[in-house]
Order: sequence, then C-alpha cells, then structure tokens
Amino acid sequence: MKKVLLTLFAVATLTSCVTKQQFTELSDKYDRLRDTSADLVAQNDELIKDKFGMSKELRDLKQQHLYYSNQSKKLNEEIESIMGRYNKLQESYDDLSANSSSTINSKVRENQTLLSELEIKEDKLLKEEANLRKLRAALDSRSQRITDLEALIASKEAAMQKLKSAISEALVSFEGKGLTVENRDGKIYVSMENKLLFQSGRWDIGANGKSAVTELAKVLEKNPSINVLIEGHTDNDPYHGGVIQDNWDLSVKRATAIVRVLQDQNVSPKQITAAGRSEYIPVASNATDAGKAKNRRIEIVLSPNLDEVTKLLNE
Repeated sequence: MKKVLLTLFAVATLTSCVTKQQFTELSDKYDRLRDTSADLVAQNDELIKDKFGMSKELRDLKQQHLYYSNQSKKLNEEIESIMGRYNKLQESYDDLSANSSSTINSKVRENQTLLSELEIKEDKLLKEEANLRKLRAALDSRSQRITDLEALIASKEAAMQKLKSAISEALVSFEGKGLTVENRDGKIYVSMENKLLFQSGRWDIGANGKSAVTELAKVLEKNPSINVLIEGHTDNDPYHGGVIQDNWDLSVKRATAIVRVLQDQNVSPKQITAAGRSEYIPVASNATDAGKAKNRRIEIVLSPNLDEVTKLLNE
C-alpha cells in the first residue's frame, strides 16, 4: 500500500506541485489504512479458525444426530414390541379374570389329583425299596451260602482225592490182581474181582481178599465221615444150591461178608451200607468167560458225607 502511495505521490509530483501538508495527510491516511488492513487480516484469520471449529462441531453434531436417530428408531421399535406384549398380557389377564373362578377350581382339583397320585407313588416306592432291601439281604445271604458251599465242596473233593491217594497207596500191592481204584463223579470206586475175594459159588473171603479189605479198612478207620457202600455183583449164570436161592442172595451175602471184615477192623458200622445188585449192572459182556469174570465183583463206593452240603442247601 505504501508503495502505491509513494508511486502516486511521485506521479503527482511530476504532474503537479503537492504540499507538505497534503503529503502528511496522505501518509497518516496510509498508516490508518495499514492498521485497518492488519486488523482485517487478524479478523479474517480468526474467522477462518472459527469456521474450521464450527465445521468440526457441525460434523460431530451430524454424527450425534445420526446416532440418536438410530437409537430413537430402536427405542420406538422396542416400545412397539413392549406395547404388543402388554396388549397380549392385558387380553390374557382379561380372559383369566373372566374365567378365574372355574380355572382356579380346575387347577385345585388337578393339583389334588396329582398329590394323591404322588402319595400313591411314594408309598409304592417305599414298598419297592423295602422289598429291594430284603432281596439284597437275601442275595447277600445266598451269595455267602454259595461261597460256603463251594468252599465245602472243594474241601470234600480235596479230601476225596487225598483219600484216593491213601487207598491207592495202601492197596498198591493188589492192583493188577483184580483190584482197581478210580475216582468218578466225586466218588471213589474200589473194585475187587471175585478171583481176589471168593471161590466160585461161595461168600466166605479168601486170605488174599481179606488182606486187601483189611488194608482198606485201615484207611477208612481214619476217615469216619466217609460213607461206604458195599455192592455185590454177579454174572448171569443162575445159582443153585444150599440156602442161597439165586444171584440176588449170593450178591448180598458177598457184600455183607465184606462189611463184617470192615467192622472187625474198627470201621464204624454207621458209615457202612451193604447192597446186592445181582447180575443187572454188568461192566462187560456175559457172552465170554473173561467178561463174566469182570462182572463177578465187589464194588466199594466211597462218597463224602454231604450232610453239611444238604444243610446249606436247605437253609
């Protein structure tokens, strides 16, 4: 601006005469204009600054307006939903109020029925639980009895095996001479052919046979709990003569002869039973002499006393 004034002043000087007073006035006017221009520039800067600030505030306000508009929309939707639920609840309430008496009475009767059924179920459950406890106790008892029975049977089997070993050892000198010792079905079978015990048609025991029975008696005397069954067997040749009528009589006579030897050797008669089986349980064919010789025999059947087992089974 000052340069402009100087230029104008120079031009005026060249074209005409300017007084000092005029120059001074122009200079003052220039200074005032300069100050005014600076104020305007400062104001303009402030206005630009205010413009930027207001633009930012405007953007923030627009964002807030958008956010609150969305929130308002959501709230309106929720209000509509709540109002819908309220209207339904009001309708339900109105229906319930209209029918409250009958509905309540119906529910009371239904509850009473359910309570009665529940009491019946509880009583039944208590009875079932009592029965279950009884069954469990019975099962435990039965299980214990089975365990005891198995132990007892195992003990009997072990005792019988031990007895067989003792008998086999006592009669070892007679094995192969018409005497065998077997363990079958939990019993010990001592089989003696007649050639070891009796002469044909007789029932008095020979010396070798008596010796064998005596050795057996020594073992049985030490086992008083063993049941001893003496069975007499014959072949199918009919017997005639004397006081003996038939093979039944002969088989019984031979069995009782063995019993007497055992009893004389201190075997308790309470554990001995004599039986005649005649010709009806052969072990070989009677069509040959060898088969008949096998069928003419005494079988001493040794079995454990099962009174304890029977007692357990009957409890």
